[in-house]
Amino acid sequence: MLNQQRSDTGRRRPIAMTLAAAFLAVQVAGCAQLALQAVSMGAMVSVDRRTAGAQLEDETIQLKAVAALKQALGSSINVQVTSHNRQVLLTGEVPDAASKTLAQRLVGQVENVRTVYNELAVENLTTLVQRGSDAYLTARVRAAFFDAPDLSSNAFKVVTSRSTVYLMGLVTPRESERAVRITQQVNGVQRIVKVFEVIGEEELAQTGPRGARGEK
Repeated sequence: MLNQQRSDTGRRRPIAMTLAAAFLAVQVAGCAQLALQAVSMGAMVSVDRRTAGAQLEDETIQLKAVAALKQALGSSINVQVTSHNRQVLLTGEVPDAASKTLAQRLVGQVENVRTVYNELAVENLTTLVQRGSDAYLTARVRAAFFDAPDLSSNAFKVVTSRSTVYLMGLVTPRESERAVRITQQVNGVQRIVKVFEVIGEEELAQTGPRGARGEK
């Protein structure tokens, strides 16, 4: 009987050690991911054409807008709030026109918001599969921008909803046209909507740190 107990203990020990090792690996991976995210955010701040203050305002606007929408409309909506230089883009789905109007009014009341672009669709909420497909399209467009030697990819913010790609950013007319042409070549993109804030080359030279590629 004692030998049997020892045998069971011996079998359980490797299992416990394996589970502990797996848990540790997950924790380490999570810490590494957080570290990479922190580094990535620091890099984005250093090359973003918005001022550091504008970037902080955009983050605050998004948090406050999401909270206001959740409190007023609950889980009946799927709304993505994207703020760039205090211009807010609303994408996703709401159940009726009244909800769409209310969403715009609530977001427009958030402090520091300059403009609200209401692209909400009055229709059924998209599925997780559809949202995953949109996220994949966003990643492909961003990758295409990064591969373009004549564009500063970090100048652009890309949002995809129901296969429609929205392009945001402080860009010159040349950059705007180039970005649209690149996006048109990405398979799966059904429509492109420009929400750019267009600036001149001289104004660009006076903005924050500029991208290393595509700008002389």
